[in-house]
Amino acid sequence: MTGRLDPGSHQWARHERVIVFDGVCNWCNAWVNFVIAHDPHGKFKFGTLQSDQGQQILHTLQLSTKDFSTFLLLEQTHVYTKSTAALRIVRHLSGVWPLFSLGMLIPRPLRDALYDYVARHRYEWMGKTDACRPPSTDERERFV
Repeated sequence: MTGRLDPGSHQWARHERVIVFDGVCNWCNAWVNFVIAHDPHGKFKFGTLQSDQGQQILHTLQLSTKDFSTFLLLEQTHVYTKSTAALRIVRHLSGVWPLFSLGMLIPRPLRDALYDYVARHRYEWMGKTDACRPPSTDERERFV
């Protein structure tokens, strides 16, 4: 899914790139840690789906505000989900990771089927926490 946000209606739309993730999902938190480690120039900001701002975006896009089946990538007014979001993110990371963005050549329904499978099992495989991930002191400026 690709959607759009009205930049006048949401404060996160003013940032160049925001990853909006499930803050209690250990898999998602590992993904955030991975992106932070491979984003030395700080291209990405982070916010949680559980936050008021995250809930507003989900409501605007008519996505579930309780059962999170995807994370979101906001690139200013554009919103990307599932495999498209992940592949758009890796193309901005350091090292060899941008090569994985070639996965965009795979038809989206196939990519998203794999994404959906992982999303359905992520709590089972990696667990979840009781509260959203607090950013460390060094990371605080990266979180919106």
